[in-house]
Amino acid sequence: MSQIAGVKFRDQGQIYYFQASPFVVKPGDGVIVKTQEGLGLAIVVQVRDTLPEGFALEDLKPIFRLANEEDFKVQEENKELGREAFAYCKKCLAERELDMKLVDVEVFFDRSKIIFYFTAPGRVDFRDLVKELVKVYRTRIELRQIGVRHETQMVGALGNCGQVCCCRRFMRQFAPVTIKMAKDQNLFLNPAKISGVCGRLLCCLNFEQPHYAQFQKKLPKMGKRYKCREGYLRVIRANLFRESLTVLDEEGTEKEVPLQDWQQMLQKPDKKKENK
Repeated sequence: MSQIAGVKFRDQGQIYYFQASPFVVKPGDGVIVKTQEGLGLAIVVQVRDTLPEGFALEDLKPIFRLANEEDFKVQEENKELGREAFAYCKKCLAERELDMKLVDVEVFFDRSKIIFYFTAPGRVDFRDLVKELVKVYRTRIELRQIGVRHETQMVGALGNCGQVCCCRRFMRQFAPVTIKMAKDQNLFLNPAKISGVCGRLLCCLNFEQPHYAQFQKKLPKMGKRYKCREGYLRVIRANLFRESLTVLDEEGTEKEVPLQDWQQMLQKPDKKKENK
């Protein structure tokens, strides 16, 4: 099988796969590929010998050609045009008093289209704005509304951990995150602690959830009283990182026991006393 090249059009964008043959590419190389919107310049970020899961070889398009210096020059000119379009669009928003926050501007490689990404609390009538932008830039204009999570992904920010947000560094798609995940991980349900810069629940809750789910399958029921060799013990909490349980004996003393020793500590329960 020929090489499979994973490429990105934007630093924080998704990875798209193309057949590298007959070209030999390596990460960091620039390539020109055909997309539904026309030709585009992309940067190779992966080179694989096998297809990623969920992809079929017949669905992959070949790389059109390798990028040259002229292509990179055009790309820089497009970036400069994007910066100018961003400033002009912000001016138009202020003049029309539209309740929109402009986030980013993307100029297609062949300038066949310019996309303006924005956030807004609701629906906005921007038809007059589109007409103005078409008049100035003489190309197709799209105003695309995005959510606050995508805004943070595009702009970038520091998370609570002190590192650049995961969505900016490596995430390409957002998975659902629920408050149940925070409860399963025994976190304090303080919005300031479990929410990211975007104001939504932390994406990293989803990263760790499979480990907590697997750990909880091994646990006895929290709060339940069990008959053990040392007497009756009530399980009050568990520690994933230490693989241990904290139990309360009949004298009210807490102690930590390894989870692997729990089954050996149990005796046949006395149902009359167990439920007291």
